[in-house]
Amino acid sequence: MEIKTSTKFVAELIGTFGLVLFGCGAAAVAGADTLAGLSGLGLLGIALAFGLSVVVFAYAIGGITGCHINPAITIAMLVNGKISVSDAITYIIAQFIGALLGAFVLQQVLSGQLAGFTPVEWAYGSNGWGDGYQNEYGTGAAFLAEAVLTFLFLFVIFAVTSKWGNGTMAGLAIGLTLVLIHLVAIPITGTSVNPARSFGPAILAGGAAVSQLWLFIVAPIVGAVVAAVVWRLLEKKN
Repeated sequence: MEIKTSTKFVAELIGTFGLVLFGCGAAAVAGADTLAGLSGLGLLGIALAFGLSVVVFAYAIGGITGCHINPAITIAMLVNGKISVSDAITYIIAQFIGALLGAFVLQQVLSGQLAGFTPVEWAYGSNGWGDGYQNEYGTGAAFLAEAVLTFLFLFVIFAVTSKWGNGTMAGLAIGLTLVLIHLVAIPITGTSVNPARSFGPAILAGGAAVSQLWLFIVAPIVGAVVAAVVWRLLEKKN
């Protein structure tokens, strides 16, 4: 049965909306909050929020779009000929809109604090690097981490959804891979591996988050395209 383009658009939009709201929300609302007796989620909690979001939506919308909710994944699938150009454009537009809406809802929730809320630099779970961000890694380290981790993420996705993989466990494997990626990259860049996830919070945060957004678009796409090429070569040899 042919799935309507509008259905695919809505599925990718809602999936990306949920990823940003759950993941960035976990980081911005509860990640390091020690007020009112809250201990905060910490590194593992935030990593799980992002990973479990992917697991949930993989099983919710996987049958509609494959649950990309990430332009890097969509571009990699396009490079490997697993998705049409028209669908890829639809997915990517939906992903960026969904991410922006997710960040907007998060912004409105945070603004509702009775004691008042003043967004700091790199607010709303924005990604970044350098002076003043997390452990202050340089541009080269941030780019390398994002590109390599996205490569590994896409390699797992191609593998578990291939003829050699276990399709019934694909959503869980992909989500757990994202958890592992966050455990490594949160202290470096806050973890992107997803241009849309970085776009939404950065647009609303402004400042350094916007000026550094290019890295979180370019590096994940580079890693994803390399993974697509590597996987295509592996498929051709078998």
